[in-house]
Amino acid sequence: MTTRQKLLKAVYPAWIAFTKVIGKNNDAFTNEHAKPAVPFHTLKAVMNNGTTYDFSQLKGKKVLLVNTASDCGYTGQYDDLQKLHEKFQNKLVILGFPANDFKEQEKGSDEDIAAFCKINFGVTFPLMKKSSVVKHKDQNEIFQWLTDSTKNGWNNKMPTWNFSKYLVNEEGVLTHYFDPSVSPMSEQVIKEVEK
Repeated sequence: MTTRQKLLKAVYPAWIAFTKVIGKNNDAFTNEHAKPAVPFHTLKAVMNNGTTYDFSQLKGKKVLLVNTASDCGYTGQYDDLQKLHEKFQNKLVILGFPANDFKEQEKGSDEDIAAFCKINFGVTFPLMKKSSVVKHKDQNEIFQWLTDSTKNGWNNKMPTWNFSKYLVNEEGVLTHYFDPSVSPMSEQVIKEVEK
């Protein structure tokens, strides 16, 4: 862990509190009725080790999809994501999507990212191959689905920064979007996972 990363990890709790006070990156959006036009469980992603992750294996579980970065003020959320993974591992799957879309905060290779997450945060949930999550020609296929209402049924909200979160229910319906300052271990997220 670099000095910058150590500093960011140390100030993460204060940063989250500060963003709540100023109302930055705290939005959450909910879908109550819209069903996806493209079934979520037909999607596939490439894991950071090069193997294919077939979303058909996610049927019957909730899924939290998060764009991540190793050198961001929100990187401390890896701790909370791992805690959430351990607490709800029988009903929730967390998928991390490392991306370098916001101010060059994920510069490492897939191997570097995996090692960083394991060594510094004990991450055991699946990490996908580093990709782009914002809308352009190279956008990751999963984030194309998450941010296109013609595919997911209602949501066009792109990640506002690293650690934006999308919750999909057991039937493959995108139910929630949470901004980066909404902690994975917040009452708001836990309540939706427990439903």
